[in-house]
Amino acid sequence: MRHRLLVTCFGLAAALPLCAQPRLSVNKEAHHFGKIGWKIPATVEYIITNTGNKPLVLTEITTSCACAATEWTQRPIPPGGSGIVRAVFDAKALGKFRKTVSIYSNASPHLRHLTFDGEVLEKVETIYEEISLPYRFGKIETDKNALAFPDSRRGEQPVVKLTVCNQSNKIYTPVLMHLPSYIKAETDKPTLDVGERTTIKLTLDTRKLLDVGLTQATVHLSRHTGDKVNENNAIPLSIILLPAAEQIGGNPDEAPCLRLSESEIDLSGSPTRKPQKTSEVILTNTGKEPLKILKLQVFDQGVNVKLQKKLILPGESTQLRINLLRNRLLSKHKADLRVLIITNDPKQPKAEINIKP
Repeated sequence: MRHRLLVTCFGLAAALPLCAQPRLSVNKEAHHFGKIGWKIPATVEYIITNTGNKPLVLTEITTSCACAATEWTQRPIPPGGSGIVRAVFDAKALGKFRKTVSIYSNASPHLRHLTFDGEVLEKVETIYEEISLPYRFGKIETDKNALAFPDSRRGEQPVVKLTVCNQSNKIYTPVLMHLPSYIKAETDKPTLDVGERTTIKLTLDTRKLLDVGLTQATVHLSRHTGDKVNENNAIPLSIILLPAAEQIGGNPDEAPCLRLSESEIDLSGSPTRKPQKTSEVILTNTGKEPLKILKLQVFDQGVNVKLQKKLILPGESTQLRINLLRNRLLSKHKADLRVLIITNDPKQPKAEINIKP
């Protein structure tokens, strides 16, 4: 019996080294550059993951020609961890190419071959024409330079989408920096090759918003690895949360009803364009219950408002004074020059007054 136990223990001990070993997995076996510019270095990045249960060590990386330089993660990669293998192709020779990257490691097998290919052209401007987008952040193009969620009520999860295109000569990772806690961003392509594009899906969790009315924030689109937040990659974001049913309530036939004397005001002024211009809008309650102004907001600090009263009885009116201070305007977007009014009117919980500066 003791002999059998010893044999069993020795057998388990012999099997342990076979069980504990690193395992090299890669996100792609081949990379296709497509058309790239002559003498414009192109970079490919492979993500290496250790799916084993022992640290993975990349001992050496070689390429099939001297036209590509390499760098890689040289620290041991722990189980479940990831590293990179990066190759930079110099693109000095015109024509089609196919190159091999060889990875030596302590995994089994010890050698792994990856490839990248493409075509070097003297001029490649034409490959971008069909995917050109209207806004540019460095060498990254987008279809929007501001993000506005559709009007929503608490509990809803509206979505907006931002299309981005990589017009640089390197692999690009689309990242939105300083994303608020109430917004989640997702994309199907974590990295973009040269000329590729993807759509970033942003989902709003309205349960995390503090109050009805306008919520503004600024996100920043990373233009390259290690990019920092500044005004050149800023994208303004806006949300309007409407009142919940319990904030409105009442029978629609007996409800308050807001009427504005005008919803468009011209504050462009005379040719001298004085720094301050004032206009007045009359708010009238044509309903049968008191009208409550739940929120009165502006989108730019260059617009000031003053309301005489926030509770308007049936048949009564009140005055809203609007001042435009041109020397304090911040926004580059004319759509931001407006006044937002949130009320308990069930048919029109949101009203806006647009301003022509």
